[in-house]
Amino acid sequence: MLIAQFADHLSRPVPTAMRRRAAVHLLDWAGCAVIGAATPVADTLAAVFLDGAGGPCTVIGRAHGAGAEAAARYNGALGNIYEMDDVDKRARVHPGPIVIPAALALAQATNASADALLDAIVRGYEAVIRLGRALGDGHYRVWHTTASAGTVGAAAACASLLGLDRDGMAQAMALAITRTGGLWETRNDPRSSAKQVHNAQAAGDGLLAARMAAAGLRGPSQILEGKEGLFAATAPGATPADLLAGVSPAGWCITDVSLKPWPACRHVHPVIDAALALLSKTGREGLDLREVRGIAIQTYGDAIRFCDRPAPRTVIEAKFSLQHAVAVSLLGGPPPLSAFDPPMITDPTVAELRSRVKVTVGEPYAGAYPHHFGARVVLNLSNGDLLVHEQPDALGDPENPLSIDRTIDKARSLMQAAGMEAAEIGMLVTECLELAEGRPLPTQWPGRLTGEAA
Repeated sequence: MLIAQFADHLSRPVPTAMRRRAAVHLLDWAGCAVIGAATPVADTLAAVFLDGAGGPCTVIGRAHGAGAEAAARYNGALGNIYEMDDVDKRARVHPGPIVIPAALALAQATNASADALLDAIVRGYEAVIRLGRALGDGHYRVWHTTASAGTVGAAAACASLLGLDRDGMAQAMALAITRTGGLWETRNDPRSSAKQVHNAQAAGDGLLAARMAAAGLRGPSQILEGKEGLFAATAPGATPADLLAGVSPAGWCITDVSLKPWPACRHVHPVIDAALALLSKTGREGLDLREVRGIAIQTYGDAIRFCDRPAPRTVIEAKFSLQHAVAVSLLGGPPPLSAFDPPMITDPTVAELRSRVKVTVGEPYAGAYPHHFGARVVLNLSNGDLLVHEQPDALGDPENPLSIDRTIDKARSLMQAAGMEAAEIGMLVTECLELAEGRPLPTQWPGRLTGEAA
């Protein structure tokens, strides 16, 4: 039975090096969640998920805490709002926004140690990534795998925190699978907030599944491979062997996870990187529209399926637009948060440059995907010059990693943009990274994260 074998794999001891890696991802998520909490939609999410409840668990950007499940759901909705969340490219899942809110909430509710929290994060990442890889293309074509596999990752993390044995871990994940969901139709409606709701539900439902397992409830023993199980129901062409492929005693999938430097869908990052490389070749900080005759992008199919939007109308559409990403990068250099805001979306110069972009599927990028997210950008200048850059791996991937200093700078910049004071930012950065050195788990985050008084 696959779920039992999977639980056995997840129950291995977590090495110290993996705890350190988990602390970095905790910091990265904190920056993403803090800036998410500063958006208007966060108030709506708070009204839905918090409903005036109090409790011991961090509620990002709010002056009060909440119970574990409410905190997991609310915080779970925040980490993806700015599209800067971490990602495993093979599984095409974003583990942090779901696993970390669930684990943090339960850790605070149960007074868990820092080691217990970090172990839970590592195990949760392992679960969501391996399941996402096994579900494969057939699932990802329709299902928002971050949410559907993420529920299971949250359950595994919370089962770890509750100290459940291998059977308890299996039951938590099986119960989570029966509640999972998330459909990609949300990306076809620019007014939809369902993507954030998917993440919120996944974090909260995973935590709830672990609690149900701890209380003695059981799930189906063949929930993955059964004739009416997850693979049969949602994943044509699934590869169940990937669930346990390449297992080694010291190996954990968290080391495969990419960190995102740019505030947009990961599928557009190779194009941003390539555009910045081309801009560097010109020796300029930004091009003039009159200098650009045309731009050709070659990449892999999913990048075009998700992000071929020459005329985005909303912030979320701009973040999922290859044309917008390359235009703002060539015109202004490294894209800040504001590069995807309405003034830039409607800017006539940006709009005109978007219209000069042609996107096609091309090799070697189509064949290398999803192991590599790459693109080629060809810049045809008005003076007749033709500049080409090939980007085999996006910045932040394991093959092209962000440095720890740049990761810290990313978190700091997001927190600063959300209104946090420098001293508060420095304290939070230190607290996150020193968890791996045995620092006690912070209990006063709610009042500091956006400078509010607790």
